[in-house]
Amino acid sequence: MKKTAFFISILTLLVCIGCNEDYKFTLDVAKKTTINSNVTIRLKEKNNKPLDKIQFFINGKEITSEGNQITINTSDFGVGKHAVSVLAFYPGKTKKINNSFEVFADTPYQAYTYKIINSYPHDTKAYTQGLEYYNGFLYETTGRRGQSTLRKIEIKTGKVLQSVDLDKKYFGEGMTIFNNKIYWLTWESKKGFVYNLETFEQEESFDYDKSKQGWGLTNNDSLLIKSDGTSKIWFLDPYSKKEIKYIQAYTHKQSIPKLNELEYINGKIYANYYLKPLISIINPKNGVVEGIVNLSGLKKEMEKTQKLVADDEVLNGIAFDKENNRLFVTGKNWGKLFEIELIKK
Repeated sequence: MKKTAFFISILTLLVCIGCNEDYKFTLDVAKKTTINSNVTIRLKEKNNKPLDKIQFFINGKEITSEGNQITINTSDFGVGKHAVSVLAFYPGKTKKINNSFEVFADTPYQAYTYKIINSYPHDTKAYTQGLEYYNGFLYETTGRRGQSTLRKIEIKTGKVLQSVDLDKKYFGEGMTIFNNKIYWLTWESKKGFVYNLETFEQEESFDYDKSKQGWGLTNNDSLLIKSDGTSKIWFLDPYSKKEIKYIQAYTHKQSIPKLNELEYINGKIYANYYLKPLISIINPKNGVVEGIVNLSGLKKEMEKTQKLVADDEVLNGIAFDKENNRLFVTGKNWGKLFEIELIKK
């Protein structure tokens, strides 16, 4: 009698397991769409078996749902790639189903060219990583391991008025000035530093949170804004240094990778592309690339007086004088700093 009960129990368990294994799912979502569009994400159980519960997540954040689907507006998430996952609960088991969708800008970007207003001397040994205008002076960080420096510069002469070296084990990257402090990134060490604006003394250090590298840095008067060499731009709390959120830079056709030096100008993020003579003008709310500035002619202008021999001696460095509406750009090891005016094409 006991053996019979035992075999019945085993048979029942196997049947239940078999039933559970018969659950098969598909997660339907449009692979590509545009900003400001409604997107429906639907979970289907192929055999129409009942589910106990369904939970939807986008980029790891739970989205309230009713039934087996959700409808979202892409403006709530911005352009870029977004991960979708669903937890399906059914008798005795939970299954996770993954998918994704990609959002593009809904209109083409504005193309810009430029006019040179002035040019000023720039140190040809400055491998420019960060550039910022503040109270009549330029502040610059340079890169390369063992050669990275923070500098205060007189614009008209290019004279270095103040300088401090970074520890030789670090590769210096972008910088910004916020609340009378200088924030300076390193490249692959996942570490940044905070300096006293007046004395250039290092006051503290901080570790990166979710991003893997440090490239460019700027601020919008309330948050630090950081690039990491991808299409992502991170927003950091300047006090805790934690990354609060990120956007992804996208045009109506593609993502924009290798974003480098950054500058926040009149409510938009201006970003150099690494190894390309271009600047993207990015909406900080959703990542839409609203403009692209072609500065390829500046390299030709440089080569009239200086031969650029290395492949990485490229455009990098954006600074903005808000009070006088002056835009400055330069490049790695370039002998000139250019003041330019943008012109719509």
